[in-house]
Amino acid sequence: MAVPSHPPGDSVQREVGGWPGVTVLPHRFGGVEFRLGRVELGHLHGDTLADLPFPRTIRDELVGSGRARPHHVLPDSGWVSRPIRGPDDVPEVVALFRLNYERITARSRNRPEGAEPPSAGAPGGRQHVVADGGHPGLVGGPLGEHHDGEVL
Repeated sequence: MAVPSHPPGDSVQREVGGWPGVTVLPHRFGGVEFRLGRVELGHLHGDTLADLPFPRTIRDELVGSGRARPHHVLPDSGWVSRPIRGPDDVPEVVALFRLNYERITARSRNRPEGAEPPSAGAPGGRQHVVADGGHPGLVGGPLGEHHDGEVL
């Protein structure tokens, strides 16, 4: 992927939003989120930060290798944050989204036909599943109730 000349968040949104099955929606805490079906791949906070959910083992590898940082609000969860300092960071941010996309599509290919993915009812009856279920407030139940480490 060539380094774009437009705002980094727009570049990430154009790339990730163009993948098969991905929808782009407003994120409840600002910015935009990317979903594959009901599963959140991650979200952007403008042009400066990407947050992505992973199983804890992958999160630890990403943080250990320097590809991402512990989540800026929930450092002990499976979520990671990746600062976006400018257009040069776009390819790595896209690569992190791609890692999550490939992981989730592989999981879907292995699910028996007709089986529904696990989900939790979010406030207001909205069904919303995150890739590892570790971001409190996005999964149903009181804020802080989550299933850290659960791989959906």
